[in-house]
Amino acid sequence: MRIEYADVSLQGGRGENQDRVAVAATEHAALLMVADGMGGYANGGRAAEVTRQTILDAFRRAPHPLFDPLGFLHLTLGRAHDEVVKLGAQAPIDQRPRATCALCLVQQGASWWAHIGDSRIYHVRAGKLIGRSRDHSHVEGLLREGLITAEQAQAHPMRNYVECCLGGGPILPDMALTRRRPLEPGDALLVCSDGLWGPLKDEELAGELGAPAAPLREKLLELARRAVRRAGAGSDNTSAAALRWLGDT
Repeated sequence: MRIEYADVSLQGGRGENQDRVAVAATEHAALLMVADGMGGYANGGRAAEVTRQTILDAFRRAPHPLFDPLGFLHLTLGRAHDEVVKLGAQAPIDQRPRATCALCLVQQGASWWAHIGDSRIYHVRAGKLIGRSRDHSHVEGLLREGLITAEQAQAHPMRNYVECCLGGGPILPDMALTRRRPLEPGDALLVCSDGLWGPLKDEELAGELGAPAAPLREKLLELARRAVRRAGAGSDNTSAAALRWLGDT
């Protein structure tokens, strides 16, 4: 398969970068991932790193293309959750490490998604957003029910309240799995932490990623820098991985 991909991670205005991002690509499959260590809990960066390593190890061990993409994503996120839980096994429940995560698997002309929390996945075609994941958050629920607008969501006092995550208690959290999404040449896929999507509008993300004039890495870095500038001194860790599908060989 023919693809272009890139990733970026900026510390922003925080004292530590607790995001982890990666792209793993082989001849027949590629995996985009971002993990965001949750602030307010201990060892967020460690939780994100354990998540990254668990997922990449599973992808590298699996035969490609994967026979059961959704099964792989479900089992691998579950394994990552178990590993993050182990980090905080001796700590009080309210201090245990936690992370959000988004995964996008690409193979055989299509993508499959999985996420927990408010790390997001976007699908862009010809500069237009044709799909994105839905956060496990209080504000996303209000949006779905039509109780607030997208503009109101950006300033909502509970906009950072995440309803499920990796880590914490041992029970497997709810995860969202998205079935096969066909790709067309030129389509772009993005996984990112809330530090990127929070300050930017979906239309901005789609417009930058959908224009093929500049290399994907340049576009991704510009978006990340713009998000940090717009968020100001309190900007969050800002991380993303993107892939452009160019077609099968």
